Amino acid sequence: MSADQGIAIESGYELLITAQEAYPAFERAYLDARDDATMSFRIFDPFTKLHSPEARRIGDTWFDLIAYKLAQGVPLDITVTDFDPVAMPRMHRTSWESLRALIAIGEVSGRADLLRARVAMHPSRVGFLLSLAFWPRSRKEISETIGRVNAEPEGERRRFYERTPFLRHYLKLEKGLLKLLPGAIPRLVPVIHHQKIAVFDRKVLYIGGLDLNDRRYDTWEHDQPADQTWHDMQLMVRGPEAGDAYTHIREFQEVAAGKKKGSELPHLMRTLSQRRKREAVFLSPRFLFREIEQAHRDEMSRAQRLVYLESQFFRDTRLARYFAGCARRNRALTLILLLPGAPDDVAFENNSGGDARYGEYLQAKCVNILRDAFGDRLTLVSPAQPRRGSETGRALLYRAPIIYVHAKLSIFDDSVAIVSSANLNGRSLKWDTEAGVRVVDPATVRHFRERCFGKWLGADAGPEFFDPESAQRAWRERARDNARRDPEDRTGFLLPYASRPARRFGRNLPGIPEEMV
Repeated sequence: MSADQGIAIESGYELLITAQEAYPAFERAYLDARDDATMSFRIFDPFTKLHSPEARRIGDTWFDLIAYKLAQGVPLDITVTDFDPVAMPRMHRTSWESLRALIAIGEVSGRADLLRARVAMHPSRVGFLLSLAFWPRSRKEISETIGRVNAEPEGERRRFYERTPFLRHYLKLEKGLLKLLPGAIPRLVPVIHHQKIAVFDRKVLYIGGLDLNDRRYDTWEHDQPADQTWHDMQLMVRGPEAGDAYTHIREFQEVAAGKKKGSELPHLMRTLSQRRKREAVFLSPRFLFREIEQAHRDEMSRAQRLVYLESQFFRDTRLARYFAGCARRNRALTLILLLPGAPDDVAFENNSGGDARYGEYLQAKCVNILRDAFGDRLTLVSPAQPRRGSETGRALLYRAPIIYVHAKLSIFDDSVAIVSSANLNGRSLKWDTEAGVRVVDPATVRHFRERCFGKWLGADAGPEFFDPESAQRAWRERARDNARRDPEDRTGFLLPYASRPARRFGRNLPGIPEEMV
């Protein structure tokens, strides 16, 4: 561990960039737990490989690590997100397979009594009248899923039927084939629990944007095919944030269901919505906590010189307009916004559906709002590997394979850093369950910025790339210079964000809430 990282640890915060840093730290924090471990993840695969030397001495995967800690007598409370079985049947099945594995771990450990594992679906539902309107599309999606599964061997069909319990409400298994029940009207689930958070002994918090599976493991070098890259980050915190996070994990399901009033948690920021009591004509949930969104508005209004944002998406046009207003009031304010070259489903799965097009439409609109307000005080960049790629379409940026950005980091001057699970889109800031931490120690904030900047710029970056007075212009020139060079001759990872493909691909969907994507 470098001396620079040590500075952050002394302040109580450790920024973990990519799974190369985060996964070993996560494993060590769990190994060090003595009283309990409490977790909530969108994706948690117990068969994920272990990476720290300490954990590798115990076994090969998290299955072995959890069994070891349960056998030691350390209780584990873990919540895994469930997904809409109609729109996301594969993810729905994955969640329930994770639960089956966790239950098996409890049995293997001999201390199943210490394991509390569950799959949690947000209680909000699309209103009944709207469900009737969506009924032809819903049945079409289920029929397409059935067609794919029925093409598999009979054993796989039975496994699918057994491991998709909420899709099973609309199916029957007849003579080894799946069939859609007549008259079934699916109630779609518009909201998910998106947080990635773990607390150990109620003293140590692991929080950010990174789920747990092998797909999300990547290194600082990102030297693998574009569809296997994954830039993300987590924050390890030792302080009062851990106690607030523990309370949040224990209560968020009851709060979302309207069974409990959410606690005041001064050291944690949330997005949390509730199921509406009268939802017949509603697509959206009832907004409850929008603390992460409010924090971004508050800190942008206070920022004086440089704001730095990393996000998987920027699709919230209201937030973009608010940022634009701040830029017009403060002509010294500069912004560096780092986004992936394209959404992962567009770049790697060729998704051209309405949801993908609407998301790109909104992001192109947000980019235009920011450009109009900031002018040449805005630098928009995307990272790509410094090599010529064989990938096609939007998996390439200026002839190089993109590096997929999934991090959620915001830095305002030397004052505040926000690390969370929330993207800068309406879904994360208003609907889904999200959690984050605000860091206000200036030395730690500067340290975070220097680490992030150094990762993208490379070892040769001079002080002008880090100084808030000159960083935005220096980044812009570096990205433009890289775009003019052959991929092998570029310095660092930065290239200009290409907004034209998003504008061409994007399509507006009038009447559909921005928060859907």
